[in-house]
Amino acid sequence: MWLPFLFLLIGLALGFLTNLSIPDYYSNYLSIAILAAFDTLLGGIRAHFEKKFNQHVFISGFFFNIVCAVILTFIGDQLGVDLYLAAVFAFGLRIFQNIAGIRRFLFDLRQEKIQKKMRK
Repeated sequence: MWLPFLFLLIGLALGFLTNLSIPDYYSNYLSIAILAAFDTLLGGIRAHFEKKFNQHVFISGFFFNIVCAVILTFIGDQLGVDLYLAAVFAFGLRIFQNIAGIRRFLFDLRQEKIQKKMRK
């Protein structure tokens, strides 16, 4: 469970310490890819808490979500329509659902600890 956080810290450190800039043309693609990755990460954390985590589903979902979101953004660019907004809405909704599931799990865990203390 600590490994994703380690790589998150390494990624953040590399991002802040390097002088890498992304051209404006690719900003929609990168933002959608990051949103898709964040959705998959939170879904994996929620699945871990619910004891339903499957590494193959997580990895395939990670890449599939990113590829689908980028393809949707590309098609929208070709048509002159902001189709990436559909991905923003879908991933945003799922992110908040996953956060709510994680929050419920943490609250339930806290309640169980409180009840155990009261029983003693």
